[in-house]
Amino acid sequence: MTDDARPHSPATADALTLTDHLAANRANWDDRATVHSTRTGLGYGVQRFVDDRALISQVVEFDRERLGDIVGLRTVHLQCHIGTDTLSLARLGAQVTGLDFSPTAIAEARRLVAETGDTVEFVESDVASALSALAPGSFDLVYTGIGALCWLPSVAEWAGVVAGLLKPGGRLFVREGHPILWAMDESLDDDLHLRYPYWEHATPLEWDDDASYVPTDRPLTATKTYEWNHGLGEIVTALLDAGLVLTMLVEHDSVPWEALPGQMVERPDGEHALGERAGVVPLSYTLQAVKPSA
Repeated sequence: MTDDARPHSPATADALTLTDHLAANRANWDDRATVHSTRTGLGYGVQRFVDDRALISQVVEFDRERLGDIVGLRTVHLQCHIGTDTLSLARLGAQVTGLDFSPTAIAEARRLVAETGDTVEFVESDVASALSALAPGSFDLVYTGIGALCWLPSVAEWAGVVAGLLKPGGRLFVREGHPILWAMDESLDDDLHLRYPYWEHATPLEWDDDASYVPTDRPLTATKTYEWNHGLGEIVTALLDAGLVLTMLVEHDSVPWEALPGQMVERPDGEHALGERAGVVPLSYTLQAVKPSA
């Protein structure tokens, strides 16, 4: 997920290279993995998954009906972070591999499943290198959770990796924050304010923030991050260009965290929706695409 408390005036990061951007993001996610995996009840509340071996994460549970029966499916979860959604897919019966570019996140994910007893494999790699880290054409399901695509500079490159990982007949399943949400300025709580790019740009926006999107027991120390938005049309077109067939696109009026502080109400399932402006804009979407069998 992306930060829910951004500075008022992000800088454009045109003085740095893509390598610099990704290195800063990796340092930030190493730091987040540490605070997100605490057993104190803060962060991701991971102790719940240890104590309740049947617990499914909120993100996976939200789309459980749309996801359907995944028992026995060889699955890769791209950008898996500390593995709470990954082990949730395993608890639904999938044979799951989680992939993430943060060595700290991978270490914490392995520690978590060692405690829970879930059978999940974790691989350290960025998405761009996934076809080298994993066997191409070997997965029935590629899963990407919410708040992932904004960390990738090219949605076309991502779509190509997804297509390369899937078996013929395999499918991609994504739930993601809507690009119109990422274009909003959440520091202003009097109304909805579109401020940031909706479409993909080569130069990312630079953020400097010591907070995360869940409560943590300390501020972050690696505070610089770089993000790219991708329009919904760009995402769909990239998947079509990669040879996939779109089979589902559902827009939702909620997200699983308070993305626009002061303007949202929490629902019983933990989702957050707009209060006064309810129904004005989509806040997330679920997408499914299939690699043709022929």
